[in-house]
Amino acid sequence: MPDYGHDIEFGYFLVPDAGDPEGVVETAVLADRLGYDLLGVQDHPYQRRHLDTLSLLAFILARTERVRVFQAVGNLPLRPPAVFAKAAATLDQLSGGRFEAGLGAGGYLMPAQAMGAPTLTPGQSLEALEEAVAIVRAFWSGESGLRFGGRHYQLQGLKPGPLPAHPISVWLGAAKPRALALTGRVADGWVAPLMNYMPPALTGPAQERIDRAARDAGRDPRAIRRIYLVPGEFAASPVTPTRDTDQAIVGPPEHWAEALTRLSLELGFSDFILVAPPDPDTLRTYIEDVAPEVRERVAAVRAGVASPVEAGSK
Repeated sequence: MPDYGHDIEFGYFLVPDAGDPEGVVETAVLADRLGYDLLGVQDHPYQRRHLDTLSLLAFILARTERVRVFQAVGNLPLRPPAVFAKAAATLDQLSGGRFEAGLGAGGYLMPAQAMGAPTLTPGQSLEALEEAVAIVRAFWSGESGLRFGGRHYQLQGLKPGPLPAHPISVWLGAAKPRALALTGRVADGWVAPLMNYMPPALTGPAQERIDRAARDAGRDPRAIRRIYLVPGEFAASPVTPTRDTDQAIVGPPEHWAEALTRLSLELGFSDFILVAPPDPDTLRTYIEDVAPEVRERVAAVRAGVASPVEAGSK
């Protein structure tokens, strides 16, 4: 599996806990202050214990200065693509270019239907996602009088606006073969499932499917970022991964740095989104102790001054 050459970025997976809205925002502000690159917020509008994700992201962008945000990933069945495109462009404008578009076909179709989403099969939901990507990109292009005659979405001479402040990336959440192939054909990035749902050993075949679909579509696989949601905790002693435990990273910062370096150089991931309780010490350790070490090791291999083996066991 190649190193796709992207800048290494670090983020935090923020739970939109409706029971502690002030705490959610405080965690986002802390991540921004500490220098995190990204905040990913899950989007389950039908979940009564969650705040609305787009509304929360708007509030977070207003309270922060540099961190970029994305839905990890957005629930398309409940967010029509043209309406979402306008909301995304608005947030991007107001934040100076800090919004990225994480989208998914909707993994929980029945709860979404209970909230008013159209009744679709998983295959139809994937078709709708492909149409949606085309629509949001057309909306952000600034082209006037947009028309789209899809099976699931139609536009009748839409005049889009406002335009985003920067070229918003479209990152797709995908796990199954057809969704992975769609990612390779049309997406700017792949948001892989949580490590406990897709352990590293299973990401290699998934990456190969994305790359094959990209090449078949005349695209360079290196154009697609690879984002991994990484659960774990910091502990005095590392837990050696086995088939049953290779679902999280547990150990001291050095152990984390080794694991993330290997995920980057051996499996091609460039963005590592920490999934952990919102403990300030954990957030600080990850970005201050782990992130610089991983960047240094990956840079050494890319510069030819260290081998992947040396970097992974520095």
